[in-house]
Amino acid sequence: MDDSALLRQYVENRSDEAFATLVTRHINLVYSVALRQVGNPHHAEEITQAVFIILAKKAAQLRHDKALSSWLFQTTRLTANNCIRSETRRHRREEEAYMQSVLDKAGTEVWPGIAPWLDTAVAGLREKDRQAILLRFYEERNLREIGLALGASEDAVEKRVNRALEKLRKFFAKRGVSSTPAILAGAISANSIQAAPVALAKFVTAVALAKGTTASISTLTLFNGALKIMAWTKTKTTIVVSAGILLAAGTATMTVKHIEERTGEDLWRYADIDSDTVDKLPPEVKILPTKFSTNGNLSQGIGDKFVGIRQPVVNIVWAAYNWPQSRVVFANGEPTNRYDFITTLNQGAREALKQELKDKLELVGHPEMKNRDALLLKIVNPNAPGLHSPTPEKYAYMHHDDFLTIHRREIKWANEPVSKMGEFLESGSQWPIFDATGDTKRYSVDLTWSEKDPLDPEHKELQEALRDQLGLELVLTNMPVEMLVVEKAE
Repeated sequence: MDDSALLRQYVENRSDEAFATLVTRHINLVYSVALRQVGNPHHAEEITQAVFIILAKKAAQLRHDKALSSWLFQTTRLTANNCIRSETRRHRREEEAYMQSVLDKAGTEVWPGIAPWLDTAVAGLREKDRQAILLRFYEERNLREIGLALGASEDAVEKRVNRALEKLRKFFAKRGVSSTPAILAGAISANSIQAAPVALAKFVTAVALAKGTTASISTLTLFNGALKIMAWTKTKTTIVVSAGILLAAGTATMTVKHIEERTGEDLWRYADIDSDTVDKLPPEVKILPTKFSTNGNLSQGIGDKFVGIRQPVVNIVWAAYNWPQSRVVFANGEPTNRYDFITTLNQGAREALKQELKDKLELVGHPEMKNRDALLLKIVNPNAPGLHSPTPEKYAYMHHDDFLTIHRREIKWANEPVSKMGEFLESGSQWPIFDATGDTKRYSVDLTWSEKDPLDPEHKELQEALRDQLGLELVLTNMPVEMLVVEKAE
């Protein structure tokens, strides 16, 4: 039985045997990744327990996943990173020193050179490439089995594996490890998985099926910390909207992904730069024509620090003026060119970016009242079932999953007012959205809906979900709105 069948059997029939099979099937992968991350067998066992407790709790959300190893891989890394957060910098220095000492020895084999960086390199691959590498070399599946899991032909799988190996080769080459895709494949196959302790699978199964009630305090700390990081990752991922009202695609997307630190000039100019890296960059302000043809990214560090890759001008204006994109108007039409930009001053980062906009692109903005179309968020049912009493913990995020032609959306928060919904819905909308509910009480909300066509300007499914679940509606009106008018500098 594949992973999805076992997950369904566990979720629908509460089959302990199905879950135990999943643990036995994947425990070596989880334990090995954890062990490489923390370098301590005892900690690796606790991380393994925490990961399978999370799996037991989230199984219902994953029951259609035929390639569970990718989810387990990412969850293990998150949990391990949480475990060693306070020691990350020390470990990194030790790994670099170790790798350098190994590389200085004549006749060094490939594995000692790549081992400290292997999981970071695999994590940096795109999802489908990562799935292919994990299934092929971590789980030692053949091309036919991988094709069945990923819904691809054997030829397509082979090409994807080869492309991913070439990306890994380039990654290690930048760190002084010369190799070939074939040598890398052999080294990863032979060394990437270590057997977990014999009794660990049975122990982990019992702890996970008990949903952690029998786990040690340290294991529960890892479990709770990992769940918070997973929720935080969602919070940092802003799903934006276009083409009408909401949630279609396309403006600023925050990504949370660990990318290795770089050195040299313009060390900030790479497509997958993350918020943690933004915080470590030296003070700098620049706007440059993009050097990328695809894949944009906008990451915000602490405070007003930003790095944008292949961004439209409206997003640079947003970062400089802190003004919603839906309330920005270009007097002479928005420029079509894309840019890479950075503003990482400890103080005055936005003001510096405004000046750079003026100097480099000859653009300045000023507020001005204008009549325009807008949406009002109103209450139609004050006793809607989806408005729950607030919880002590405060969080808010927007999330979406794409399943073929059905797009599942979710907006979730705890201990927030209804006006929070307007903030989410305006993000990337072509219209400003104003809270007209007059309701200042705080709630917990979990709004979910599916859209067959996210480009539908009326967004019937969203409107229906708002009414049925939260008792809210969006009403189109024309009203004075304070807009940021961007025009050529004098």
